[in-house]
Amino acid sequence: MTERGRAALARDATSYRVGRSSLTWDGAALRIAIDEIAVPIPRRVRGLVRVHPAALPARPFVLDAAHRHIWAPIAPHARVEVQMRDPALSWSGHGYLDSNAGSEPLEDGFRFWTWSRAIVGAGTGVLYDAERRDGSALSLALLFRPDGRVEQRDCPPVARLPRTLWRVPRPTRADAGTTPQLVRTLEDAPFYARSEVASRLWGEEARGVHEALALDRFRQAWVKLLLPFRMPRVG
Repeated sequence: MTERGRAALARDATSYRVGRSSLTWDGAALRIAIDEIAVPIPRRVRGLVRVHPAALPARPFVLDAAHRHIWAPIAPHARVEVQMRDPALSWSGHGYLDSNAGSEPLEDGFRFWTWSRAIVGAGTGVLYDAERRDGSALSLALLFRPDGRVEQRDCPPVARLPRTLWRVPRPTRADAGTTPQLVRTLEDAPFYARSEVASRLWGEEARGVHEALALDRFRQAWVKLLLPFRMPRVG
């Protein structure tokens, strides 16, 4: 979450460097070397993350009618190994890797969106809901199989999680007659929330990560004034 100038960026077919950090693909796993300085209290953040995809679906999804925003679930079902030096911690388990790209700022195309990813049976379920700036809406419900198959599923009914301390709403989806549970809040910012959620999807127990992004809130000047305290910016 640090902006970089042109001189700090480099990439080729198998690697991508951003400042002192880098991503390298060896044909079987993605190696993410992290070397950063945390803010607002400066401290080193150094370590290595390895992402081992079960499969690479390589199917992007267009999020708006003008094709200005693209979402690519690169490795929706993966095994991840984390080995950090600063702070000293390690972890391994299920993981996920995706990418968003666009030709305009997110807040110009969308008012609000939620995204969630959870282990559902032997696969990975992803829910994507967005309110576009033109008044239309996007809803995706996908099940990614470990072998790379992608199944479009019916969207379960909308369900509500408690608002955050910053009053950001956290709508999600769950099977009819069930109530999703907020396990814990991982990140609570004026325009963004990341949470751990337990629910039921398509008849299966589902536990995973939920994100809410309030882009009308993000557009407000007072919110943008706060960004440099959490995200070093260029210029």
